[in-house]
Amino acid sequence: MRLLLAFAAFTALAAAQPALAQGEKVSSVVELAQKAELLKPGQWVWAPEISPEGPVVVYVDLTRQIADIYRNGVRIGVSTVSTGKPGHETPTGVFAILQKDRNHHSSTYNNAPMPFQQRLTWDGVALHAGGLPGYPESHGCVHLPYKFAEQLFGTTSMGGTVIVQGRAGAPIKYPAGGVLSPATASGLPENYRPLAADETFRWDDEAAEPGPLSVVISTSDNKMVVMRSGKEIARSRIELDGAPSETIVATLSFDPDGTPHWSMVPLPGHHDATGHPIDPSVLNRLRIPHGMITRLRAQMTAGTHVLLTHASVDANTTAVPLTVMAAND
Repeated sequence: MRLLLAFAAFTALAAAQPALAQGEKVSSVVELAQKAELLKPGQWVWAPEISPEGPVVVYVDLTRQIADIYRNGVRIGVSTVSTGKPGHETPTGVFAILQKDRNHHSSTYNNAPMPFQQRLTWDGVALHAGGLPGYPESHGCVHLPYKFAEQLFGTTSMGGTVIVQGRAGAPIKYPAGGVLSPATASGLPENYRPLAADETFRWDDEAAEPGPLSVVISTSDNKMVVMRSGKEIARSRIELDGAPSETIVATLSFDPDGTPHWSMVPLPGHHDATGHPIDPSVLNRLRIPHGMITRLRAQMTAGTHVLLTHASVDANTTAVPLTVMAAND
């Protein structure tokens, strides 16, 4: 396999910057695929710097009572939820956000406040801040922690996709949410295809429309996945010389004279990140097939984000959501 130093031509690495705030301290939002069920009621994590641009998909799992938030196909948040209780079950399906109201009050339940409401159906189902006792207790809505609901409200847009799947109270049979979204922004299943034994990389420019680029590198899988406009366009094998780095986000920028730089930020949740310098050589130690890096270099622009994580890009991305649109009229 022909490999070369993937980012050597780009890298003049900037100093580490402070981690951003989050709701609950865990190892890292992208590493919650096997840990989300350990979150206590009301706990959440929010790391929008992982993927600052692109279409947003909200993925609510009734079985796990967890909501995963994906932007440009990459998970940026996870939260505990409380959904409809018996007799008032939250409907499953693919929904479009029909209305957003920061200070909504219920016309059905005694003017009850529903902060940061995002309506999914005209008969009363919505995402909003509400009670989180640790079990389904709403009248059909999806309750979120207050601060998480506020963050999500500012991230989604009218017409955005919300997928609800699973069944509250059922044995947990669905795979946990992974680093990559299990569905596209249109609500269709995202059918990730592994590389064949004789493939070093795959690149399909026609897989997605032009848009923001997100690059995810898994040091556990030794794989790279490139997402554009919320869909996978490329996948590659990689090698990393030396021990894997901590989870970081690297953002490409250019000086006025055109010199490229990577600004590297440790993700929130790494308890020892404060005062711990990021390894500035990590991207220079990354090796990628020549054809892959040539295509990637042609598409990377100022603001391109690279997520380097130990979490897998292969596991936990096989859940197939329902694709029946809920009535919205």
